[in-house]
Amino acid sequence: MPDSLIPYDEIVQEALRAVVGRVLNQIIDGGSELPGDHHFYITFKTHAEGVSIPQHLMERFPDEMTIVLQNKFWDLGVDEQGFTVGLSFNQMPAKLDIPFAAITAFVDPAVDFGLQFQATVADMAPELHDDPQNDEPGADDAQTEQGGSQPVGKSEDGSNVVTVDFGRKK
Repeated sequence: MPDSLIPYDEIVQEALRAVVGRVLNQIIDGGSELPGDHHFYITFKTHAEGVSIPQHLMERFPDEMTIVLQNKFWDLGVDEQGFTVGLSFNQMPAKLDIPFAAITAFVDPAVDFGLQFQATVADMAPELHDDPQNDEPGADDAQTEQGGSQPVGKSEDGSNVVTVDFGRKK
């Protein structure tokens, strides 16, 4: 099959990342309250260009980190490039700036919805790291997801996870 001169994979990834921005904007428009049981797990590359997180989190999560937006978050802001949010880690407030291009996964477990993205950071081998200590009522630790591709289609638990992988040539 001939190589495409149109970067379809990049266009699709950008469009899917825009879904995250649109969802977060709806939360802001609703007064920064999550409707019903909705909550989000957002995984991102910590060393991606434009990511700004406290140094102690960067040291603890040198490759990838998952945050939870559920009950305890504040100052949510969204622009065309990414989002900003305030979260608490071990009762210490932190401001995080995360570009959409750094996001590798977005999951709303309340409705079995998930998106997975190709990393836009240069090929960094994922390193093992501790679970984040993103404070949330009713849970001691937020869950962390390691890097890697998931199969396309329904996951083993029947949830709908959208994974787009065009097998980019390196």
